[in-house]
Formats: sequence, structure tokens, C-alpha cells
Amino acid sequence: MAESGTTGNRAKRQLGATDIEVTPVGVGCMQFAGDGFLSRQMFPGIEQTTVTEIVKTALDAGLSWFDTAEMYGRGHSERVLTTALRQLGAEPADTPIATKWTPLLRTAASIRRTISDRLAALQGYPITLHQIHMPHGSLSPIPRQLDAFAELQEKGLIKAVGVSSFNGPQLATAHAHLAARGITLASNQVRVSLAHRNIERDGTLETARRLGVTLIAFSPLHSGLLTGKFHDRPELAAAVPRIRRAIGGFTPRGLARTEPLIRELREIGTAHGVSPSVVALSWVISFYRDTVVAIPGASKPAHARDNAAAMDLRLAEKELARLDEISQKVRR
Repeated sequence: MAESGTTGNRAKRQLGATDIEVTPVGVGCMQFAGDGFLSRQMFPGIEQTTVTEIVKTALDAGLSWFDTAEMYGRGHSERVLTTALRQLGAEPADTPIATKWTPLLRTAASIRRTISDRLAALQGYPITLHQIHMPHGSLSPIPRQLDAFAELQEKGLIKAVGVSSFNGPQLATAHAHLAARGITLASNQVRVSLAHRNIERDGTLETARRLGVTLIAFSPLHSGLLTGKFHDRPELAAAVPRIRRAIGGFTPRGLARTEPLIRELREIGTAHGVSPSVVALSWVISFYRDTVVAIPGASKPAHARDNAAAMDLRLAEKELARLDEISQKVRR
């Protein structure tokens, strides 16, 4: 079982063994991907004015770092994010940005070729963390991809190297390969929530702790399932794009299975005067201690405000343990 902590707080956490510090909660920017075909399979498009409102709310609430990707609308997410930051006068040094290279049907050479595209899309904001988006799909082996990323860091084009969706053995191999070049593997972005805890079974959590690699939890609210709104109104699930609906388990069977977990999140939330989603997110950044930070998305300003509130919620040990227990049963 994972080792539990006592609080979710606003103290910044070190990103792996680098000198980069981030708040326990950042902002996932997949929702900013625009109206492309692939984007519509997950979220509806958001206008620039709304993105700017979301980013302003996030910054005002203390969420100072952002995670985006080339794949999110072929750079659209990167552009609208940095357009918002520029409109708000956000200083590049104060707003770390993580992005990702898409490996699908590409060789490692495209990492070097596309870095100028990433920097152009980010409009003057530097790449704090550059990540391999997934461990499969490339025409080059992972070591060659890592060498290309290492070169970008050595040239000062990125500050740190990360990976995404690597399991325990893959993470250990990547860490060792970069270490041989004197480069630190900062992070591994993986899916983590009360409804998805594979990191505890596939060696990812143990390996990350042993090597000092930060895990960045994407979908920490399980695509919105842990907000409880689909349990209150199951008919809302029909309007959710098909891929997101499948990932989140928005089916009658899935909603029935997770009902005990939602019930407990509501009970704890009521006791603290917060929503179930605040409790669920606070659990992720508290239960795994400093090893895990989270990047929930936001399609409305209120979502960003709720996400930031998770850093202020102090969950008691018995609350962390109770959610752990119910989560384990729900997953089985």
C-alpha cells in the first residue's frame, strides 16, 4: 500500500532531482486543444477569451505551472495558453511550462527538428520540462529519443527532460540512460486517481520513489467521474465525447460501481465545506506525499478555482485511509 501523508498544501515541491519547483497542483491544458477532430473526441473547443479567464483564475488562485503538448491541437493548446499568459502579463520565469513531443510514426530526429515549432508556439515562454508523450509509436528506440532530449537540454533549449506513461521498468531504463550522460530524468506523467491506481501495481510508484523521479498525475479526477455530477445526473454522460466517456467509465455499471467512493467523497467534503472533486484531488497530492503532483484540467474558471482549493484542504489520516480502503474495493 502507498504511504500516506497528512496534508495537501501550497508548499512547492521539487521536480525530481532538478532545481525546478512547482506547486502540488498545476493546470493540465488538454482542454485548450481547440476544435480539431481528435480534440473533439475528448473535450469541446474553448474560445481564447475563456482560456484567458481560466488562466487568470488559476494564477490568482496560486496555480503557477501548466502542462500542454504538441498533440493537443497540433500546438493550438500551446499557443492559446501563452497568448493568455501574455495578455495577463505573466512573467516567463514565474510560470513554468511543460510540453510534450509526439512520437507516433516519427523518428528521434523530429525531436530536434520540431523544437523550433514548440518554441514558436510558446511565443517566448521557455520550455521548463519537455517530455516524451508515450513510450510507444516511434520509429526510433527510446534510448535514441532520450539522447535527442538530452542534446536539447545540453544546448539550453529546454530546462529538464521528462517522460509520460512509462511503467516501472521503462522508467528505470530511461533514468539510467540519461544518468549515463549526466542528465537527470525529472518526471514521469502517469494517470493517477482514486479510481485508477495502477502505479502501485506495475512498479511505477516504487521506482519513482527509489530514483527520486516526480510522478505528474494526469486525469486525477478520472475524466470528471470523481466530481460526482454524473452520479447525480447520469443522463449527462450521453453528452460526453465517446472516448472520454469510455476512459472515465460513464456507464450505468461504472457509475454504480463507484457510487460508494462518491458517497464518501461527499461526506468528507461536507465536513470540510468543499466539493467531492476538491477532496479527490487533495487525496492524490496528500496520499503519495511529495512523489506526486497533479495537473487537473479546467474548461471553466470555476474548475481552476476548485483545483487550487485542493491545496488548502487538510485531510486527516483517517480520511486518507478511509478513501484508500473504499478505492481499493471499488477498483476490485
